[in-house]
Amino acid sequence: MNMYCQSAFHQLEVVIASISEMVGQLSEEDLQLRPTEGKYSIGELLEHIAAIPAADGHITEGASKEEMQRFYETINMKTKQEILDKLFHHFSQLKAQFEHYTEEHLFTETTSWWGVTYTRYEWLIQIVAHMYHHRGQLQSTLVHSYKKDLEVILFE
Repeated sequence: MNMYCQSAFHQLEVVIASISEMVGQLSEEDLQLRPTEGKYSIGELLEHIAAIPAADGHITEGASKEEMQRFYETINMKTKQEILDKLFHHFSQLKAQFEHYTEEHLFTETTSWWGVTYTRYEWLIQIVAHMYHHRGQLQSTLVHSYKKDLEVILFE
C-alpha cells in the first residue's frame, strides 16, 4: 500500500478507535435515543457509521444504485457488539480492497450511481471525511441532546 493510502487508513483507525470508545460507554438503551423525529436514532446512526467502509468501498468501484440498495438491505445491527463487529469487519474489507490497488488503479476515475466522479484515491479521502463527519454528529448529539460527555479523545 502506498504511503498516502497508509496515512488515510491511519486516520480511519483514529476515528474508528474513538467511535469504538464512545460505543463502549453507551448502554444498549442509549441506542434507542432519537434526538429529532424522523432522523436517525443513536443506534441507526451507529449502524450507518459501521456500514460506511463497506458501502463507500462499493461506491469506489462504481456500484449501481440497485447494487447499493441490495447491500443496504443486508445491513441489520441492533446491539453495540454487532455494530462494533461490523465496523471492524467493514474496515478490514476496505483495507484489503485498497492494499491490492496499483498506482494506476488508485488514480483511475470511477463514477458513483448519482454521477460524481473521483479517482479511487479521492474516494478514500471522501470515506475519511464521511467517517469524521458522522463521528462529530454522534458526539454533538450525545453532548447537546443527552448531556453525555463521554470525554473521548477525538484527535491525536
